Amino acid sequence: MDPLTLIGIVAGFAAIFVSTTLEGGNPMAMFLLPPMLLVLGGSVAVGMAGNTMGDAARFGKDLVKALSGKAAKPGASVETVVALAEQARREGLLGLEDAASQIDDPFLKEALELAIDGTDPEDLQDVLFGKIEAKRAFDKVGAKFYADMGAYAPTLGIVGTVLGLVHVLEQLSEPEKLGHLIAAAFLATLWGVMSANVIFLPVAARLKRLSELETASMEVVVEGVLAIQSGASPRIVARKLGSLLPPGSAKADKADKAKAA
Repeated sequence: MDPLTLIGIVAGFAAIFVSTTLEGGNPMAMFLLPPMLLVLGGSVAVGMAGNTMGDAARFGKDLVKALSGKAAKPGASVETVVALAEQARREGLLGLEDAASQIDDPFLKEALELAIDGTDPEDLQDVLFGKIEAKRAFDKVGAKFYADMGAYAPTLGIVGTVLGLVHVLEQLSEPEKLGHLIAAAFLATLWGVMSANVIFLPVAARLKRLSELETASMEVVVEGVLAIQSGASPRIVARKLGSLLPPGSAKADKADKAKAA
């Protein structure tokens, strides 16, 4: 689990509430049901209006993934792939059948099984990169849903403020109520901007980043399996995969050592 997004959201709200307190305000005054319902509920509703039923059905799962999903490490499979290359060097590609059945990573397992079955390298590359593109497109939908809500929320906040000010104008005969009503009206704008920038847009960015890391990890697997299929030496496999990893990462450093070995 990578809780950084949850920590960031909580810290963002904490910063807002603390600054309000330091200015002499009451943070609990922000929690007024009508503007919160309009902005949060309205953002979800219009977000659904711009997507499909299938997209909306992922709302909760994508939120859980953003808040608690574990970030994939592109270099996590490097040692496994290099070990498979060493075994293939000794026993041949068919000698990897037993090893393939024990691999936990479903994408690596499928890629290796296709290679063992004798799939043409170009076809293998097309199939695997096609799966990566499909994964990227699928993840993009979830990120878009939250980005859409982040775009709608501030506007809905303005709508709520306008409605509140209309109600203020209806109460001009009772001046003692105007201060409270005006403050309540602007809470909608506050929640619109706050929810967009503290919840919706960060969640969208998090989903996009998780997708980038997952697809990068899958790309490392593809290059490794293609190298094994071509009969490349374990040293070359390690060098090739190391070149795909971020500079300074532990796996990249390990691959650099393999070059010099």
